[in-house]
Amino acid sequence: METNNNLDLILKDPKLDPELIRIAEKSIAGERLQTEEGVYLYEKAPLAYLGALANRIREARHGDKTYFNRNFHIEPTNVCLYTCTFCSYSRLIKKREEGWEYSLEEIMDQVKAYDDEPVTEAHIVGGVLPQYDVAFYSDLFRQIKEHRPELHVKALTPVEYHYIFKKAKVSYEEGMKLMLEAGLDSMPGGGAEIFHPEIRDEIAGGKCTGDQWLEIHEIWHNLGKRSNATMLYGHIESYYHRIHHLDQLRDLQDRTGGFQTFIPLKFRNKGNQMSHIEEVSVIEDLKNYAISRIYLDNFDHIKAYWPMIGRDTAQLSLAFGVDDIDGTIDDTTKIYSMAGSEEQNPALSTRDLVNLIRRVGREPIERDTLYNVVTDYTDHVFEEDKQFRGYTALPVVN
Repeated sequence: METNNNLDLILKDPKLDPELIRIAEKSIAGERLQTEEGVYLYEKAPLAYLGALANRIREARHGDKTYFNRNFHIEPTNVCLYTCTFCSYSRLIKKREEGWEYSLEEIMDQVKAYDDEPVTEAHIVGGVLPQYDVAFYSDLFRQIKEHRPELHVKALTPVEYHYIFKKAKVSYEEGMKLMLEAGLDSMPGGGAEIFHPEIRDEIAGGKCTGDQWLEIHEIWHNLGKRSNATMLYGHIESYYHRIHHLDQLRDLQDRTGGFQTFIPLKFRNKGNQMSHIEEVSVIEDLKNYAISRIYLDNFDHIKAYWPMIGRDTAQLSLAFGVDDIDGTIDDTTKIYSMAGSEEQNPALSTRDLVNLIRRVGREPIERDTLYNVVTDYTDHVFEEDKQFRGYTALPVVN
């Protein structure tokens, strides 16, 4: 790919801002960028420069390897006590007839529907309601593990944990230990939104604060477990608020090393209280991925959710610091389509996802949730492709 090798040429351009040259040299040398330098990248850096610098960092860590997993999503409910202004997914209590509230048995039926599929992860998040409490989720995690012990349970955000622990009158420490004992394997990164209180209070007032979100993840990390992190961008926040958010994540990662992946989440304006705000462009998406890769020097992975941004933008993101495009999403999840995502039916076969990665010159690697390699598809030939003229089967070596 052309962006793989053109950073040196860009830095030699006499028209390039000297401050950007200095920042790039500092980053390449492994020195940490500071808040004002991160904001400067957002405000001044050309897209080609950001892509080339982020790609150099990405390839130094991962080469052409691009990760995905086989997963399915479960949303126990889309009815929620909270009223986040950006949310297109939740149906308020007064609109309960438009939502769903699955029982434990119904959720287990969804899990069992994948018994014959080689999925490795169940991703569980949803709305906040009183009946979905510590006892409910403890029972759910235990039943999943009893039914399919090897299935990795990645479940619930600090928004949900904050509520259920408060309702149960247990501390965060006690609550997370209970979840661990019940079978929770890792935490997704949702609910982070924007940490800065002047933005968070406006778009997500009432649910856990940014500090509480970070605290719950820190407790989980100190139990020896892993989690992801996100940031909702492209609404009313400034570039400073984005960098402040990244600073908070980077500081916690310095203390615990427990974060695996950072996932920027694009604000979508369909069907919510912020529908008057115009969505940012693909250029802004790519800029955000690149700066996330450059600034988060202690995060191993940057992920793009292909269902939210679309397949084409996901492919482009692989030249802007991204090394993971999530999973096959083999489910009927409604979060993406209800938010106005690019993909209204978010599911790809493994073959389709592998080919999506290959078409931009990257190496597709199926991973499990903890980034252990399941299958390297770099040279794999699918049965469906063997029918094409010119294919010659490789000899079997015993």
